[in-house]
Amino acid sequence: MSERKEEYWSRFADTFDEDQKYIVGRATQQAVIGRLSEERDLGEVVELGCGTGYFTKAIARNATQVLATDLSDKMVEAARTGLKEFQNITVQKADCENTAFPSEKFDTVVMVNVVHFIDNPDKCLQESYRILQAGGVLLLADYTGYGMKWFKMMKMGMRFLKKWGKPPRYAKKGLSPDELGSLVESAGFEVEEVQLIGDQARAIYLKGRKI
Repeated sequence: MSERKEEYWSRFADTFDEDQKYIVGRATQQAVIGRLSEERDLGEVVELGCGTGYFTKAIARNATQVLATDLSDKMVEAARTGLKEFQNITVQKADCENTAFPSEKFDTVVMVNVVHFIDNPDKCLQESYRILQAGGVLLLADYTGYGMKWFKMMKMGMRFLKKWGKPPRYAKKGLSPDELGSLVESAGFEVEEVQLIGDQARAIYLKGRKI
């Protein structure tokens, strides 16, 4: 299964950032970056599913160290190239559902556009809980069709199909803030904040804490 997931995402590594901008729009991307940039004192961070590192820069500004990880070798290669000027970022390959990191290693776990696009979000969130220190922070941002007008959601879906083809059968295209919050709470986290952000396209932003 991991090999199939890696193959799926590796196909888009060369154009991933521009594809995302085309699908959801720059305004929504910037809304996610802006919200991540507001977080302070993140300490030692692991980013799961970093892709090409597009959102990693916003995290690094308020972190001691960032370990940016992705399942795809091609995404990891692209992230290393794009983030090479950041002294506090290290990039390596890892599967968010089954990392090799020690328990209670990190102060913060960050995932952007991961939970709604994997087949085992529960397992990924449980793994995040395991590798976080007590009191550690979970930051999630996921694009969603929830809260969008029908015709705008359909247009976004057509843009997705044009760039990336049919999404995996397990993808959650209309994930709601309540649904994401329930997933996070089921993994043991306390949800401190969950909200819809963005303009034309929408994203869910969630902040949780290991209790």
